[in-house]
Amino acid sequence: MSNILINVSLSDEPAQKRPPAANWKNKNKRYRKKPREFEHRASSSLEVRNNYNHRTGQVLPPRQNGANHSAPQTSSNNTTLPSNSLCSASPSTSAQCQEKPNDSGNTKPSPPCSSSQKPTTTQSSSSSSSSSAAAMPTKFLAIDCEMVGTGPKGSNSQLARCSLVSYDGDVVYDKFINPPVPITDYRTRWSGIRQRDLVNATPYIEARKEILRLLMGKVVIGHAIHNDFKVLGYAHPGVLTRDTSRIPLLNRRAGFAPNEVASLKRLTKAIFNRDIQTGRKGHSSVEDARATMQLYRVVEEQWERTLASKAQNA
Repeated sequence: MSNILINVSLSDEPAQKRPPAANWKNKNKRYRKKPREFEHRASSSLEVRNNYNHRTGQVLPPRQNGANHSAPQTSSNNTTLPSNSLCSASPSTSAQCQEKPNDSGNTKPSPPCSSSQKPTTTQSSSSSSSSSAAAMPTKFLAIDCEMVGTGPKGSNSQLARCSLVSYDGDVVYDKFINPPVPITDYRTRWSGIRQRDLVNATPYIEARKEILRLLMGKVVIGHAIHNDFKVLGYAHPGVLTRDTSRIPLLNRRAGFAPNEVASLKRLTKAIFNRDIQTGRKGHSSVEDARATMQLYRVVEEQWERTLASKAQNA
């Protein structure tokens, strides 16, 4: 038989229980030191044994949902940012700095982002707004439309040309438009429209979208402007509409009765001593729109003051 040796401790001190394995792991993770020769490997690796980062001197938090820890970020002065700062910046979006809890569970404020990560949203938005403002037409637009006849004896009016001019009389829009229904009367004597003008004309639906996009938010001026809006199937806000056929101030300047609805041709002749809508070629919507804008500018200040006072008293 083999001899069995049994060592019995005679100490009066009670035996200590070995702490759980998890505590030993945390203890080893906290106090274990790495040799210096392996520090360069830890700086280039995304995962370090025991989650210890030699570059930052911190213990990274455990992985969540199997995601890898990101490598520490470096600022413009070659200093390493702590791993608890999340700073992201892109040319088109602003930098986002968030807070991340550290190992002890406390939340530390993130350090400011480096100068290379300044937000650029404000500059890009201001530049885009200035470029879009330069591309947009003026706040004031004068409109004139030429119509052709459809249906029996050409009794129904359809849009065949539309012109928009700016406050200074520059042409913003001028196109021939092909009506959606067959034309029975071109009304060339008044409209100036001929059959050859509409061979390659813009379809009505497409032209209407283009015109309404330009009119949106603008002060629109026209002579008997309700006829222009009618063929467009459109109702512009009343506070942004100016009808030169119903301005008593213009009638007084021209020597007409205040409530008289004078034609554009008569008003232009009486105030500017200029003839429009002459000859057998018919009207020009560009010429009529420019005359309308000029008439508005004659009484613009006084008319706008009158409208403003009426709005305040209402």
